[in-house]
Amino acid sequence: MAIELKVPEVGESITEVMIGVWKKNVGDSVSTDETVVEIESDKATVELPSPSDGVVSSILKQAGEQAVVGEVIGYLEAVSSSQSTPATTPESPASLQAQSVDVRHRVGSTVIGSVQPASGAGPVMPAAARVLGEAGVSPGAVSGSGPGQRVTKADATSAVSASPSPTASALASVKSEPQPAMTGTTAISSSEMSRSERPVLMSPMRRRIAERLVEAQHQAALLTTFNEVDMTSVMELRKKFKDNFVDRHGVKLGFMSFFVRAAVEALNVVPQVNAEFRDPHIVYRDFCDIGIAVGGGKGLVVPILRNAEQMNFAQIEQSIGDFARRAADNKVKLEELQGGTFTISNGGVYGSMLSTPIINPPQSGILGLHAIQERPVAVDGQVVVRPMMYVALSYDHRIVDGREAVTFLKRIKEMIEDPTRLMLEC
Repeated sequence: MAIELKVPEVGESITEVMIGVWKKNVGDSVSTDETVVEIESDKATVELPSPSDGVVSSILKQAGEQAVVGEVIGYLEAVSSSQSTPATTPESPASLQAQSVDVRHRVGSTVIGSVQPASGAGPVMPAAARVLGEAGVSPGAVSGSGPGQRVTKADATSAVSASPSPTASALASVKSEPQPAMTGTTAISSSEMSRSERPVLMSPMRRRIAERLVEAQHQAALLTTFNEVDMTSVMELRKKFKDNFVDRHGVKLGFMSFFVRAAVEALNVVPQVNAEFRDPHIVYRDFCDIGIAVGGGKGLVVPILRNAEQMNFAQIEQSIGDFARRAADNKVKLEELQGGTFTISNGGVYGSMLSTPIINPPQSGILGLHAIQERPVAVDGQVVVRPMMYVALSYDHRIVDGREAVTFLKRIKEMIEDPTRLMLEC
């Protein structure tokens, strides 16, 4: 019995998605709840599990193609767990030739390659066709071990491993021939050798990020103000208590928890930065849902620390660590990315010295952290070398005035340079 594989609901107001990686190919067996394909939306990547034990019988939408929620993208031939795999019977060459498929590798809807199995060979699975095409191996030279003599990805990989590399053969041929003497005019520059272009379809998440960044530039009155923070006290505090913190809480004490706690205190002092513009109103919040920008497998995501004002250092570090691990595997849930009243972005982990971050609408502020660098500074009339960090606050000038922005960053600076105030909340 054929079972439809449909695009699931992936979030409120999301109607169109992009097909991601197919974990199973036509002819592959699949167990109940095993992932068949990844579905990419503009906010998150979700996995479509198999509703039953069975065999993938048809793929209607290839990776990179668009689909709508509820659309059928493939079929599964259901089998019960008690059924045994029927023995394959020899098939005539004419029958196998009739089963031959025209396998195309697609980027979006653009066909960029085609592989036809030779007469008398079994059908070539899409994954196998890609492996053979990239290696330049003819599918007619590969024996299929799948049902109906299908050429599977494993067959293709084995054939490629057993065949000599075309590149190596070409190089060997060139080396065996006498070479003419090189002159100053016969050398080929690297710019002449690499002028190809590769169109890559944007993922829904990347497109959504682009749309929101442009939206922020067009709809908000953006301005950025800067300050610098002496990280000496925080670094000494981390060094003193790092082992005890790990032993007690099972997680490292990082810089981000200090800045989250400092941001909570600064937002209490300057509530405009935590507010939202809803014409003709300004909506103030009595809670702090702080988004933490995290680099994920599909791009930058901003999961939310809900009610960060109620979290201690250990809870903050544990939550951020969990977000980072799941973001790398595209496992962050959609609801964990929605909302947020303020954002912290740490470009310093990539070496950024200074930047002007863009707010995440409809938020009114974002705090940008940067790399820690030792620099000479004046302290009590003496020039000393200290670990310094530039911090930046980008804000919506419709809500936040310059005075409030400067006050906010000064509060951050005070809390980080004297972190005992974070413990005492003063």
